[in-house]
Amino acid sequence: MSDPRDIDEDAILKGLSAEELDQLEYELQEMDPENAMLPAGFRQRDQTKKTPTGPFDRDALQQHLEKQALEHEDRDDLVPFTGEKKGKAYVSKTKPGIPECEQVVLEPELEEALKNATDAEMCDIAAILGMYTLMSNKQYYDALGTTGTIANTEGINSVVKPDPFKIFPDEPPNPTNVEETLERIHNNDSSLTEVNLNNIKDIPIPTLKEIFEAMKGNSHVEFLSIAATRSNDPVAYACAEMLQENTSLQSLNIESNFITSDGMMAVIKAVAKNATLVELKIDNQRQKLGDSVEMEIASMLENNSSILKFGYHFTQQGPRARAAMAITRNNDMIRQQRLR
Repeated sequence: MSDPRDIDEDAILKGLSAEELDQLEYELQEMDPENAMLPAGFRQRDQTKKTPTGPFDRDALQQHLEKQALEHEDRDDLVPFTGEKKGKAYVSKTKPGIPECEQVVLEPELEEALKNATDAEMCDIAAILGMYTLMSNKQYYDALGTTGTIANTEGINSVVKPDPFKIFPDEPPNPTNVEETLERIHNNDSSLTEVNLNNIKDIPIPTLKEIFEAMKGNSHVEFLSIAATRSNDPVAYACAEMLQENTSLQSLNIESNFITSDGMMAVIKAVAKNATLVELKIDNQRQKLGDSVEMEIASMLENNSSILKFGYHFTQQGPRARAAMAITRNNDMIRQQRLR
């Protein structure tokens, strides 16, 4: 039997007639009858070869439908309408007035002042008297927070309006020169102690890997942050290799990236062998890290006495409690060392 990979499809297609090609195209059509988003004509193959009887006339179709609707007799009501009114007519109830013994008598000057007060002034007076149910919370607290002026200028029955939208300026872009920073890391520049590449979206993945490769032999950089740089698992593996060799880095931030559980597991295992890292932030990745990574994080923190700050939101109660106890223990050890 010949190998199917040796068949020449082009030669077979050239030998087919026009009718055979049409039949082949008809059989290879991919249709989806369950897709409600497609028009009915696209959900199944065209199974008719009938030619149209004539052009489509929209006006003639509308006239035909209207004529057919007019000729159709209306169905008789099961219960004929007679116009008879049933039941009792509604009579509004009059609210009882306030008894004379409960009526409040004010001094003439005060009664005259209240009679001439505007809605805005009445709103402020009600707020001062504690009648907070007559107004919104905003009107109530605005009236209490001002002195000497009318806070509510629209009255008690005014429509509640939202607070004006506060416009905050966008954060300026990160001015760090990536190429220059990489060269300074390679040269082990003593003046470079902090590398901040946060929010730089266009850093190529090979460049990020070169930064971690250069950090292996750097002895001056203490703070490294690559948050929101679209870093992925290859960058995480390079970071793990760096943590196994670097002895000067104290703070590492890899938050808000695309690192999966495999890449983060490599970083956590490398941190377990690092004795100089004090702060680690790994939260807000593209997908959840999973229970196995959280258990590995808890075990790493329990066996590592140098980590004092750890940024991650646990989803499981067990690893969260273990991690909190480990971080508290490490900080207590540092505090006791300072007191000696």
